[in-house]
Amino acid sequence: MSAASVEQPHTDEPFSLTAIADEIMERHPGYRVEIIGGHLLVTPSPDAPHARVLTKLMRPFIAAGLDDGETEVLQNVGLWLPTGEEDYAIPGLVIVDSDIDDHLVENNAYDPAPFRLVLEVTSGNWKDDLKTKVAAYAQARVPVYVVVDRKHQRVHVLTQPTVGGYEGHQFYAPGQSLTLPDSIGAKVTLNATEILAAGRPRTSD
Repeated sequence: MSAASVEQPHTDEPFSLTAIADEIMERHPGYRVEIIGGHLLVTPSPDAPHARVLTKLMRPFIAAGLDDGETEVLQNVGLWLPTGEEDYAIPGLVIVDSDIDDHLVENNAYDPAPFRLVLEVTSGNWKDDLKTKVAAYAQARVPVYVVVDRKHQRVHVLTQPTVGGYEGHQFYAPGQSLTLPDSIGAKVTLNATEILAAGRPRTSD
């Protein structure tokens, strides 16, 4: 899977990146289109291992009670970003306050305030997840950013957002476990081996 930045059209007429994003999604159902730093990022539909990682991760979050009461566990929810007038991202998985509906900005994207954790699973766009989105989510003051890096077989946990990124950055390899910050609303420990194995294609042995 790959992602590409889409060049803006050369015209004297005013244009909207959001309108272009909507047109791309209409022409290519299933594609994810995001606007970060004034650039369109277009990612094809995720493969089965990508989706499998998200399912694998939802289970411990739900078991910890994070999908009831004060928080919810959701997939593909738009996050409004302060990096540009039309900027937004669509994280693969999020933990948000249960009043998320009160924070709608526009274009199905929500103010960052209720987001406790955002999580991305890398595809061909792994550089965006490990660089571009690190800066964007930090600027949005998202407290915890988790990246399941399928290319390098690491799970990254970033905390303590600052202007240029995150001060805290821990990464975990197969064979290690990781405990997420209590700020997400519950104590959750994950097995890096299981998460990363879920992100690899299954073989028919």
